[in-house]
Formats: sequence, structure tokens, C-alpha cells
Amino acid sequence: MLSEKRRVLLALNGVGLLITAVATGWVYFFFLLGAIDLWPINTDVPVSMSGDRRAWNMAHLEGITNGTLFIAIAMAARFGTLGPRAQNWLFWSTLAFGWFFTLPAIANAVFGTRGLEFGGGPFPGDVLTNNLIFLAGWPAVIGVHISFGLLFWGIWQRYRQMGDEE
Repeated sequence: MLSEKRRVLLALNGVGLLITAVATGWVYFFFLLGAIDLWPINTDVPVSMSGDRRAWNMAHLEGITNGTLFIAIAMAARFGTLGPRAQNWLFWSTLAFGWFFTLPAIANAVFGTRGLEFGGGPFPGDVLTNNLIFLAGWPAVIGVHISFGLLFWGIWQRYRQMGDEE
């Protein structure tokens, strides 16, 4: 379904998202402690960070989830059949959803927003920042539906081509 180069690029981006999750996890760790504590190198260096526990947890887990999904999609794409145009859509929509779900989640943690509703809704935080993060999430929302739909369609087409063989 996808060329080997594109599958490798998806897996590489998956690893990039996992590295992003590790980095975000360190920031989350320091947020929870309220200090940078890396014994024996550095201990109890106070830090004051914005956001809340839920936001930092979400930011950390978005990278893990989407990185793992990229690697899974790269492997699953071997089992599908799509034309060149659909392959382009699958590749780029997957990149869009993974990064545009992860990066806005990190921004929400940093800026103390939610980005779930234009205008901020019932949530605290700067409305302009919230709105920018909200708008940045739309490529992800659209991309995930395109990506999963094409992945399903491509694998279904391959299955149908196999006929009755065991």
C-alpha cells in the first residue's frame, strides 16, 4: 500500500513522537515535583510551571499514543492496496493527525488552556491562545478520519483480492 520509504518515514516520525513524549514526560515530572530533582547531579531546584496535572498527563500520553499509532500504521500499511493518490492522502493525513494532536496538547499544558472550544468555553486561560490551539487541532481531527478510513479501505481491498486462498 505505502512505499517502503513512506513506511519508514512514518515509523521514524513515530519514534520522533515517542521522543517528544519522553521530553514532555520529564517536564511533567518536574511539574509534579515542583522542582528539578536529578539526584546526584541537581537536587531541589524550584520550578514554577503553568498548567495542571491533567494537561501535562494528556500532553505526555498524546506523544506515546500517536507515536505508537504511527509505527502500527507503518506496519499495517504493508497489508493494504491503495492507488498512488490515496497513498499520498494516507501518508500526509497520518502525519497531520499525529503531530497536530500532540503539539497542541503540549501547548495547552504550557499555556494553561484546553483548546477544546473556540472562545475558550468554560475553561480558563487566554482566549487568543486557546483559539489558536483550537484551530491547530482541526488538521488532526480531519486527518485521523481520513487516515483510518483509508487504512481500513486499503486493507479491506487487499483482503477482497485474496479470495478464498488460505
